Amino acid sequence: MIGVAAPEYDPAAPQSATTLPVGTPATVRAYVGQLLRRHRKAFALLIGVNAIAVISSMVGPYLLGGIVEDLSDDVQDLHLGRTAALFAGALVVQTVFVRLVRLRGGMLGEEMLADLREDFLVRSVGLPPGVLERAGTGDLLSRITTDIDRLANAMREAVPQLAIGVVWALLLMGALGVTAPPLALAVLVALPLLVAGCRWYFRRAPSAYRSEAAGYAAVAAVLAETVDAGRTVEAHRLGERRIALSDRRITEWTAWERYTLWLRSVLFPVINLTHTTILLAVLMIGGTFVLNDWLTVGQLTTGAMLAMMMVEPVGLILRWYDELQVAQVSLARLVGVRDIEPDAGDAEVHPDGRDVEAAGVRFGYREGVDVLHQVSLSVAPGTRLALVGPSGAGKSTLGRLLAGIYAPREGRVTLGEAELSRMPAERVREHVALVNQEHHVFVGSLRDNLLLARQGAGDAELWAALGAVDADGWARALDDGLGTEVGSGGLSLTPAQAQQIALARLVLADPHTLVLDEATSLLDPRAARHLERSLARVLDGRTVVAIAHRLHTAHDADVIAVVENGRISELGSHDALVEADGAYAALWRSWHG
Repeated sequence: MIGVAAPEYDPAAPQSATTLPVGTPATVRAYVGQLLRRHRKAFALLIGVNAIAVISSMVGPYLLGGIVEDLSDDVQDLHLGRTAALFAGALVVQTVFVRLVRLRGGMLGEEMLADLREDFLVRSVGLPPGVLERAGTGDLLSRITTDIDRLANAMREAVPQLAIGVVWALLLMGALGVTAPPLALAVLVALPLLVAGCRWYFRRAPSAYRSEAAGYAAVAAVLAETVDAGRTVEAHRLGERRIALSDRRITEWTAWERYTLWLRSVLFPVINLTHTTILLAVLMIGGTFVLNDWLTVGQLTTGAMLAMMMVEPVGLILRWYDELQVAQVSLARLVGVRDIEPDAGDAEVHPDGRDVEAAGVRFGYREGVDVLHQVSLSVAPGTRLALVGPSGAGKSTLGRLLAGIYAPREGRVTLGEAELSRMPAERVREHVALVNQEHHVFVGSLRDNLLLARQGAGDAELWAALGAVDADGWARALDDGLGTEVGSGGLSLTPAQAQQIALARLVLADPHTLVLDEATSLLDPRAARHLERSLARVLDGRTVVAIAHRLHTAHDADVIAVVENGRISELGSHDALVEADGAYAALWRSWHG
């Protein structure tokens, strides 16, 4: 059966997620060891109550073996009443402790699952901002949803049940060795078949399950991208192409699903054959020993029943070990973030001043492909700098470097002579804030959404921040004011209102340097112009780097940097650049028709 040909599957299915890493076996082992040490008392208690339950389950076979032995010796007084009482007592003990095993196992599993979720969340939010920004939504979502769901069953059931099965099997083997040592050897007759089947399976299963998980992540990524860009898909009539891509990803994923199912369809019959082999070996070898008076009939009876009891723990171990193969892949994907160096920075690095400077900066999202080439720029405190240029020129990338989201591949980006890449993310955010067109409204009250920027701010300060971004009008019209529930399940805010909340958070955070990337893009031009003038009063004296897609923003700036093909081609004031009649002047003329 082990030589059966595998069904066809597409080898082009992705082998692993390509954005966030998958944990190495060493990382997974280290994390599992950490979990077990963290819950060692609960684990030891589970082993203890399970041992008592298993030992009490052996009373029946020993009592029955004794009765058979007495009958074979023509004993007249079998003491059936005492035997029945002992059996009933053992049954009660077994029932109580089996219940305790299930209870303690379930509690242990839930505690470990809760720890895993918390560890993943804490580690994820502590990753360098650039890593999170580049992480695909499909990969990240599949890890925190599908992989957690797959691990939930393993943590609740597989880990406790596997521990139970191992203890159970060891105790039964020990009891069999004490009762009838030759029968313990008979059990080993089936071992080669079991080892061969498991070795065949487990040499193929881990990589297959990894491919299955990666295939699902690819499906999730395609679906998330299609939904997020739904209007663009419709506008460009890309529906059929996106459907074809989704179909291809689903086909690749289901091919791996079928392959892993086929692997299990081979393993389980091998396990059943092993069980049958064990029972036949015990009866045949034990029968031969009894006929030669090397073993008593009572020992054979007890040994045969203990051997039959081996079926359940062996099946339990293999079943849940198979489940752990799926869980191990999900666990590797979840703990993979531990292989990413945390954005710890250097606690000793402190900015000495507010000057922002980029010197000889090179940066690219892919190895060997630079987006920025030898960019140098100096921004004095309080300067309003506008970055302009054609789409894809590198404006937003430069803005993220100046905000400390990315670290340059070559060169330095500094704040007050301190390299941003060497500073902890929390310290960078104390000085520099990035606001772009992607704004999130969290589930909760309007007040809670604003307090994210500065805990402890009073309502008067919150209203002042809303007023600074022209949002107090619609906010005061809400029935519960700042207490109004917003987000999913609450009041649905328009994209423009969500953008105003993000800008109000910026006012509350009060950083001295801001990078604005299309921060007012969701407002209509007249409202955006009005809001920018209101913000100008609030942001007076602060350093502002604005990625300008509307050139009136550049017109109001102190300095304009024209970014073309990853380089700064022009630098100067609006009047000076228009007079120079270069790239900026051409943009300005096209903007004004």
